[in-house]
Amino acid sequence: MGKIIRTHGGAQLIQKSADEKIPFFLREQEQNDAKEIMAGKAATFIRDGDIIMLDGSTSAYSIIPHLAAFKNLIVITSSAKSSFLLGRMGISNICTGGRMITRSLSYIGEEAENTVRRYHTDLVFFSCRGLSMDGRLTDNSIEENSLRKIMLRHAKKKVFLCDSSKLDHVYLNNLCHLSDVDEMICERMLPERLYGLLGGGAK
Repeated sequence: MGKIIRTHGGAQLIQKSADEKIPFFLREQEQNDAKEIMAGKAATFIRDGDIIMLDGSTSAYSIIPHLAAFKNLIVITSSAKSSFLLGRMGISNICTGGRMITRSLSYIGEEAENTVRRYHTDLVFFSCRGLSMDGRLTDNSIEENSLRKIMLRHAKKKVFLCDSSKLDHVYLNNLCHLSDVDEMICERMLPERLYGLLGGGAK
């Protein structure tokens, strides 16, 4: 299966690079029910005429069908798949471009970062691979986190999408802390210790 390397007396895991993460179409199937619950909650923050930023996560992608209920939105996204779906729905959008991570169909790098720097948005919806119980948001991809950090700086309200499968997991690169986030959306109640760490609130 290409998962391990044989060694004398045992085996070891093959370490994958950030670009060799789980393919987007498989990650779409992870926690589907949870993502749909979170997407419905996320829509309650949106108003007609908003300018919205979406990162390249499948959690942010799940919000897009709910955008049909709103008028005059502009969406800025680093996801090629999100941009395509927005276009099919007739929603005005700007795709960052840049270097594509082929397995996630999202863009990273200097070009993507420079595009994000040109805009200020009402909301950013974003996710990452893990949330530690002391409030650290982490991911394996340093370059995706670099882009997300710029997105966070250019949005009035920062909304973190975190399904419960990501709780109590820590990955290679630190994105930010819960105290830097205005809202956190999960499909179920959060552990009590996390509520006190949030910069804003939780749904």
